[in-house]
Amino acid sequence: MLPSSKRALLLLVLVSAVLALSAVVGCTDPGAGPARRTIRTVHAAEVKRMLREDVARHLTGVARAAERLAPGYTAELPDEATRERQIRFALRKLREPPRGVPQLIASPMTFLCALQPDGKVLARDFAPDPMKGMQLGTLFPSVHTALTDGRPAFALGEFPRTETGDPSPSIVFAAPSRARDDGRIVGGAALGIPLWRLEQRISRQLQLDHASETGVILWSYVYRGADLISARGAHPDLDTIAPDAAARRAGLARSPGGFTLQREQFGRWYAFGVLPTPLLGEGVGIVIVRSDPI
Repeated sequence: MLPSSKRALLLLVLVSAVLALSAVVGCTDPGAGPARRTIRTVHAAEVKRMLREDVARHLTGVARAAERLAPGYTAELPDEATRERQIRFALRKLREPPRGVPQLIASPMTFLCALQPDGKVLARDFAPDPMKGMQLGTLFPSVHTALTDGRPAFALGEFPRTETGDPSPSIVFAAPSRARDDGRIVGGAALGIPLWRLEQRISRQLQLDHASETGVILWSYVYRGADLISARGAHPDLDTIAPDAAARRAGLARSPGGFTLQREQFGRWYAFGVLPTPLLGEGVGIVIVRSDPI
């Protein structure tokens, strides 16, 4: 049997070793645990708030644009070609400071157009104008609602496939233009935000809001059904590990309100948060990506 002094020394060594191991284990969270928690507790709420504010801002902006365009529909002009030129000029000015519509000046939209009462595009904000004559009211229910119910609306829809690219899913906001003398609907305004531009907007805002967190990587995707959408070439490495349609379906089956998972790539851990956004439409959501410094 060891003397009491040696037993005490051995016990001290063992206790010190246990404490040291506990300290290491306690301060090391394996994988992307902290990043997943931050997505759940911080970023999910930020993205939801961002989307609500953007929808409200664009509904206000398109309504103001439609109101500003109204005199152009009823003015006495020599011909319709003159009306079209004047309205196209007005559309450009609506997006420019200092007299433009504030909600539209820094918007991620890719077009602003004037509508005829039947939902066809009269003109968009620049020429050449491939949208002229397009039946936007058929492609997007928000345009039909705005021109028939007489109220601003938005909805997700899809432009048809073209020779130069795939179909473009976009959120289109629309509002009616009313004659100032009798209030009848004489036309309208519409603007569109493709989902890849929405992804850009969310990614950049998250990065800006957390710029002080040195070394943190923040990105996003938008998903729609089986498709995972981002700006082309934005983050090709992450594309290979982002949760695909099967992973999203499985996770949302377990947790319909959203879930997180983690993946490792090149020795670095990434957390992915899958967040459904019914505000934008059925089967639509955001994937938030975060990686904390190594």
